[in-house]
Amino acid sequence: MSSGATTPISLIRRVVTASTTATLLLAGLTLGLSTASASGQAAPPVVGSAQQTGVVRLQLLAINDYHGSLDRTTPGTVDGQAGGGSEFLAAKLSQLRAGSKHSLTVAAGDLIGGSPALSGLFHDEPSVESLNAMKLNVSSVGNHEFDEGVAELLRMQNGGCHPVDGCYFPSQPFAGANFKWLAANVINTSTGKTPLPPYWVTEVDGVKVGFIGMTLEATNTLVAASGVAGYTFLDEVRTANRLVPVLKRQGVETIVVLLHEGATQDPAPGDINGCARISGPIVEINRALDVEIDAVITGHTHQPYNCRLGGPDGARRIVTSAYSNGRVVSEVNLVIDKRTGDVRRTLSKATNHAVIQSALTPDPALTAVINKWNPRFEAAGNTPVGAISADILRGGTPPGNDRGVESPLGNLVADAQAWATSFNGAQLAFMNPGGLRADLRFTQSGAEGNGVVTYSEAFAVQPFGNTLVTIPMTGQQIVSVLRQQCQPAGSSRPFLSLSSSAGFTYTQSRTIAGGNCTSVNITDVKLNGKALELAATYQVTTNNFLADGGDNFTAFAQVPAAKRLAGGNDLLALTNYLNTFKPVTSPATDRINEVP
Repeated sequence: MSSGATTPISLIRRVVTASTTATLLLAGLTLGLSTASASGQAAPPVVGSAQQTGVVRLQLLAINDYHGSLDRTTPGTVDGQAGGGSEFLAAKLSQLRAGSKHSLTVAAGDLIGGSPALSGLFHDEPSVESLNAMKLNVSSVGNHEFDEGVAELLRMQNGGCHPVDGCYFPSQPFAGANFKWLAANVINTSTGKTPLPPYWVTEVDGVKVGFIGMTLEATNTLVAASGVAGYTFLDEVRTANRLVPVLKRQGVETIVVLLHEGATQDPAPGDINGCARISGPIVEINRALDVEIDAVITGHTHQPYNCRLGGPDGARRIVTSAYSNGRVVSEVNLVIDKRTGDVRRTLSKATNHAVIQSALTPDPALTAVINKWNPRFEAAGNTPVGAISADILRGGTPPGNDRGVESPLGNLVADAQAWATSFNGAQLAFMNPGGLRADLRFTQSGAEGNGVVTYSEAFAVQPFGNTLVTIPMTGQQIVSVLRQQCQPAGSSRPFLSLSSSAGFTYTQSRTIAGGNCTSVNITDVKLNGKALELAATYQVTTNNFLADGGDNFTAFAQVPAAKRLAGGNDLLALTNYLNTFKPVTSPATDRINEVP
């Protein structure tokens, strides 16, 4: 097989082409000359014992987008049945490992960040401890691994007490992750090095197996800019393909990519083992990945799929994704020729397994992790902060499945932010759909009573700790923001619908074709019934993530930072609103007039 692959012109647009970046990438790859030098640890472990047989059968159990879903009530459903949760995910992993001599557990990022309060309130230390108990071996980083910045990600890997909150258990300081996070395409622009190893090599029955771990190139648009200042996120294809010869020089012929980027089925989620009309960035990425790469474990889109997609030579390889929140495990069974070390693709197969709670017995090791943190969580999270009169939901079916439509919960949060920053003269507010991580449910989650919203429930909606800012924007800049809801070609989600506060309305028509937003038309924009004047200036509130141009809403970032007026914490704005106007009713979705 060829050791290189030609990158299509369509992918080159996603690469930072400056010669200095190429130099940084090559410098970063020097970290990968050996696993020991990359990780600062001893030689890789050996999985299983050596036997003189014709093939090695390696089971990979893969998850993605876990997001700290420890508790059995938080993850969601699979085909209408309660699914996921750490206790049941661990039980499913143990069940699948039984009878497999050689098994590794791997992940494709977003293991932390955007987490429910049981983990998020404690900076995701519970999430890492639960993954340790599940015997996770290796994972790529995802965009949410950078929610609190690179320094906090390194604490998650290496351990130590939080720099502000300190040790939650002083006699047992946080030990960090037992598994390896990989960050091959994340480069420190000053040193040219990756903050975490670019790859991991282990030995299975005498055969070396290599894992390359990456996040999506657009990560810097999805997290607060301050947390990743000084870091460059490189093109996924270029990064992986340049690492292939590095691994091959070490005698590695079996290569698996763990990539936090994905695709969607149509209709979604569809069959968890389906690959129906698959579209999204991973299709193009896979088509350009080196032919020596044998399988691609993906994530980010929170969708399940089990595909065999053609690479640059037309040969098909396994490409999987395991839904989210521990609801699915992707089992990839690689058959490796022991003589050559190559994967025999025609004999290898993959299966996505649903994690159905009713069919599994909770793993006591994970129950112990939950029980360790629950007392602290109950003390911090069960305080009532407000009340609602009915469910207030995100967009799509099930709620949260579609970030491209107007949602009641998004409108509520925008209303709260405009109200909370009225002292700044705020006239309207915008909220990004990806910042809404859970719904507000009328039915009680504990003993607080129906309609009562607790701190943990509000935290689950907005767990990122963003700050609100009020900025002066012209009417033209506001219209530009609305047009930027149509995301750049190749984005995982073609359209991101911004929520706006009450009194701001407009008419919108858009075209989605081939998984991309190809056009959007914004007309009849009004504020409190009056036409928006393009040359006039308005006071607009948003969170610091959007103000920095997050989610490709770069029109916000045109406003100089010096003109920002501080508006306080976003979660505090929500809880104060819920308490002041209780019981809060679900806002109507009548602020956007969607026309063909």
